[in-house]
Amino acid sequence: MLVDSRQWSRVTGRLAEHRTLVLVDGPGHGRSGPPPRGTGLADCATAASQVLAALGLGAVDWVGNAWGGHVGLVLAARHPHLCRTLTAAAAPPAPLPPAQRRRIGTLVAAYRVLGAARPLRSAVAASLLSPATAADDPEALDLVTSAFAAAPRTGMHRVMTEMMLRRPDLTDEVSRIAAPTLLVAGAADPIWSPPRAAAAAARMPRATAAGVAGAGHLPPLEAPDAFGDLVLELWGVSAPAAPAPARAAHPSPRTSAGSS
Repeated sequence: MLVDSRQWSRVTGRLAEHRTLVLVDGPGHGRSGPPPRGTGLADCATAASQVLAALGLGAVDWVGNAWGGHVGLVLAARHPHLCRTLTAAAAPPAPLPPAQRRRIGTLVAAYRVLGAARPLRSAVAASLLSPATAADDPEALDLVTSAFAAAPRTGMHRVMTEMMLRRPDLTDEVSRIAAPTLLVAGAADPIWSPPRAAAAAARMPRATAAGVAGAGHLPPLEAPDAFGDLVLELWGVSAPAAPAPARAAHPSPRTSAGSS
């Protein structure tokens, strides 16, 4: 959320050596249109199933970050035949704690009035990126702020309201996920820590958890080599961390779906 599918740009080349990739811009982001008013996670999971059906795909390896991870959790719980494996990064099943909800509520209210003004762009970058990334990785910082600034205000505001402030408790949902699942947490993520990810994984039938050093809320962007290692391990693939050029996506039975 708040960024578009470009957040995957540092891992697509490597993952594309092993799967055909379908990159999804969430509604109100990137090239996707705004969502209808009141769109929730269940609607997003239904839309994900429709995307897979339109592409003629069966079960996929879903890889999602934050909002995309939450969509993957609901998809895997409600449509188990569509998820061969699930990687969910920065996607806590529980709703935001009250203090964080109040802080984010202030941000959402300000965005409705001001749009992506400079102070809000800075606040978004600080909430998504680790301090080290924000200070030492200008490319990542520019990607986050430019994606947030480019989003249409109406669509973005609807998504921020529904997916952050009104996000439901998914604890019961995740307990039903049968697919092999990896819960990833950035070591510098103030919302979703590696110990919390481990505790959530312990309540799931076939889940493991992993922390990523140096990452905040966007591990695929901030620590692509470490994140890629984890995904490939879940897929049962051993591959060097050297980057490879991205390939054009042509749907095939061995497909991974990624969502920002």
